[in-house]
Amino acid sequence: MLERPDRLSAIDFAYTVHSAVSLSGPRQCGKTTLARLIARREAKVTIFDLEKAADRRKLREPEQAMESLTGLVVIDEIQRQPALYETLRVLLDRPEHPARFLLLGSAAPGLMRDVSESLAGRVATIDLGGFTLRETGADAWPVLWQRGGFPRAYLASSEAGSVAWRQHFARSFMERDIPQFGIAIPAETLRRFWTMIAHYHGQIWNGAEFARSLGTSEPTARRYLGVLVGVYMVRLLPPWYENLGKRQVKAPKVYVRDTGLLHSLLLVRNRDALLGHPKLGASWEGFVVEQLITMLDTRDAYFWATQNGAELDLMINYDGRRYGFEVKFADAPGTTKSMHTAIADLGLEHLWVIYPGKDRYALTEKITAVPAGEIVALVSALKAGKSL
Repeated sequence: MLERPDRLSAIDFAYTVHSAVSLSGPRQCGKTTLARLIARREAKVTIFDLEKAADRRKLREPEQAMESLTGLVVIDEIQRQPALYETLRVLLDRPEHPARFLLLGSAAPGLMRDVSESLAGRVATIDLGGFTLRETGADAWPVLWQRGGFPRAYLASSEAGSVAWRQHFARSFMERDIPQFGIAIPAETLRRFWTMIAHYHGQIWNGAEFARSLGTSEPTARRYLGVLVGVYMVRLLPPWYENLGKRQVKAPKVYVRDTGLLHSLLLVRNRDALLGHPKLGASWEGFVVEQLITMLDTRDAYFWATQNGAELDLMINYDGRRYGFEVKFADAPGTTKSMHTAIADLGLEHLWVIYPGKDRYALTEKITAVPAGEIVALVSALKAGKSL
């Protein structure tokens, strides 16, 4: 087990504002383990695991079951019993109620309509994904990139064991998890769609092309995409638009959030296969983008591209400043015309080129090449308002 101090600190802070915290993320990403760590610090804890029939029966009359509880109340896999949201709204509106709630769910609030409507303004939502480089150690990036951040995949005793776990997870997700959300998509259709996204990983979303390939309508393809985004399997990176007098891309980029699952969908079983795969560069880009967004804990992240070919892999607005990131799988990356264009057009404070090397070096006054092993240090510097 790896410690996750950033998420623990975020939960502790959330409880200073709200009496309920929703910890959301994909299944098997470590939510239950984190909840147990929090529970160990509490004098009184009540845990309901809605994967268990006995606990579901206990909450058949939820208001009677919970109104007398004190201390910390943990409800795991809460999306299995949507009626609880209305009861929680009633309890949370009572300022004298002595309990604090920790709600664990495997879908984003936007997908679970009852959460967004019943608990709006009453609960703090914290996302939990796979391991980050801050948790594994910065030098562990080759393994984290290849296996992905799901604890059982990353911590598997062998590469074959990691591959087997990811394959089983993907199948179970499509056949078992998605139907639990009340989403009627045939497992085989979802598998085809998810695999198509893996092959488009790092590219601009084109709903019409996906619809033609699936033999369905574009709204249906968008609905499938929304489902995978809502259960934390896919990230849509929105485009940044600037009034520059240039034609700019206005459709989002699409990524499989966990590179271990990406590699399983692409049938990449080991490092040698990855290094020879056509999606090598896109996989590396997605890994770095996901790590940066997650560790900076920001939603103010975009890519930028023009119809003339200028582009920037990632732009983050942080503390009122714009920072740019280019991701290159190269031994010694240099500058490009796009980098200079992005700095000039977007007014970037600085641009970093993240690459899988060992040395940090300046390319220009505003462009620095940074090795993957220093991503954590770079994020820490940005959070502290300092330059790396």
